[in-house]
Amino acid sequence: MTLNQHPLRLRDFRLLFLGRTVSTLGDAVVPAALALAVTRATGSSGALALVLGCAMVPRLLLLPLGGVVGDRVNPRLVALVTDLVRAAAQVAVGLELLADQPRLAPIAAAEALGGIASAFAIPTATPLVAATVEGPQRMRANALLASAANAARLGGPALAGVLVWTAGAGWAFLLDGASFLVSAALLTRLQVRHTPGERRSLRTDLLRGWSEVRSRDWYWTSLVGHGVWNGAAAVLLTLGPLIATRRLGGEGVWIAMTQAAACGVLAGSLLAGRYRPRRPVLVANLGLALYALPLAALAVAAPAPVTVAAYTLAMTGLGFLSPVWQTVVQQEFPPQVLARVTSYDWLLSLAAAPLGYTLAPLAADAWGSTGPLLVTAALVALACAGTAAVPGVRRVGRTGGTDGAGSPDVADGEAEPDISGMRPTDREAPADPVRRNPTIRA
Repeated sequence: MTLNQHPLRLRDFRLLFLGRTVSTLGDAVVPAALALAVTRATGSSGALALVLGCAMVPRLLLLPLGGVVGDRVNPRLVALVTDLVRAAAQVAVGLELLADQPRLAPIAAAEALGGIASAFAIPTATPLVAATVEGPQRMRANALLASAANAARLGGPALAGVLVWTAGAGWAFLLDGASFLVSAALLTRLQVRHTPGERRSLRTDLLRGWSEVRSRDWYWTSLVGHGVWNGAAAVLLTLGPLIATRRLGGEGVWIAMTQAAACGVLAGSLLAGRYRPRRPVLVANLGLALYALPLAALAVAAPAPVTVAAYTLAMTGLGFLSPVWQTVVQQEFPPQVLARVTSYDWLLSLAAAPLGYTLAPLAADAWGSTGPLLVTAALVALACAGTAAVPGVRRVGRTGGTDGAGSPDVADGEAEPDISGMRPTDREAPADPVRRNPTIRA
């Protein structure tokens, strides 16, 4: 492969890209369809919370185990098996919803099965990209995947609405099941290299992954900022709809915000494919700090156009971060621990949101929405922009090392290398314990 070869010219990445895009489109239809279907069938928001919890809880509990399996076993095989399991789960939900009287228990059980499978599937994403694309083109590959996924999510809710109001909600799940089968079929043709690490006990493997995270100051401090971002996003999504509806002009304002946000994420991922900053983690974290803008706009009930624009800009920062973060992780961590590192990343990202969902309405009931939103805006700005004070955050992308430990800085005046040209280090982790990371999820 030539260094400047486009990732889509690579057979294995092309198969991975097609499979991911198809399955993401199927997944994009499900959230809206599930909410409408369960609410319509039961008339209870508690029932919807139960179904969502059945998918979320096993995913959270099993993510670290999924990371260990992803590093021990060829990630292609893990992704293939989990695609088949998730296809079966979604088909089961679809058939149940197409019945005359859909039952809650089978739907919840199928969603729990899908949650278990996703706990093992999620950690394979980063290793599969790293195995199919060499270092120089990983940034472009990650940006392509993010752009395709965000474009799919942009049209997902609309497609869900069409299916629910015409053919029925069950067909949305059958479509998602079919998308997983297509992804699995493409994975059968994928050929990826896999270099498993030394087989140890489960506890030792978990601690090894954790120690890789802890050993990098840029990583765990960014994790703090990313975790706060996720909590802040939960606050906005909890309080935002009511404020938009009652104070900014009605439901149409909230719809405009959600659609503008989707466009912003897509624009950010496209930007990541073209703009290569010398300090990628620093720039990406500063982009996340922009989330303070829509929080503050909602807090003071700024005019609807200002609020929509602020939310669009903030979500552009998210769209930019995701592929940049994935690329840096792929270049800075040994391939033998990528799945475990990714599992810890997702665990923190998923665990932060419920806290925001829980605390936001309680705080709003006690003090009104303005105070909690302004406090959250200050926290997310401080946590994300504050990572600029960490030497490793400023240094990643300037040297071949992760946080500069043992690696000289680039001399003043020398050209700083593009992150897309860096290779992952095969350095062993330090013997002592832990540290950590997250990737933000829209």
